[in-house]
Amino acid sequence: MNKRLSFVLLGASATLLAGCGGGGFLDRERPDEFAVQRQAPLVVPPDFNLVPPSSGAPRPADGTAAEQALEALFGGPAPRSEIETSALDRAGAAAPGIRTSVGDPQTNTVAKGRVTRDIIAAPEGDGQAAQAVIPS
Repeated sequence: MNKRLSFVLLGASATLLAGCGGGGFLDRERPDEFAVQRQAPLVVPPDFNLVPPSSGAPRPADGTAAEQALEALFGGPAPRSEIETSALDRAGAAAPGIRTSVGDPQTNTVAKGRVTRDIIAAPEGDGQAAQAVIPS
């Protein structure tokens, strides 16, 4: 009797655990919960001579979910201060090929010292042998 009860309990627990698995007819496509976007609240327009929207056209008041997230995180472009504007005006526009000329081996550079040269020329590693030396 004790063995029979053990087999029944083992079979019941195996059946219950099999129900927790994915796949089969219970597996279905679920929407991505992070792609869901809130709809803008309804607003009564001031002019009631409206033209119905065409089907499939994007809503004019909304942006994409990515644009709304960027707006919520960073609040759009920040106004520049007078000093920032002055510095940008004095600098002028960058030459179109500036990145190419900077990467050219014939570009003259200013010597920043032996330490900076050694840091730039150091081989890339995983940091296992890295150590800090604090001068006294």
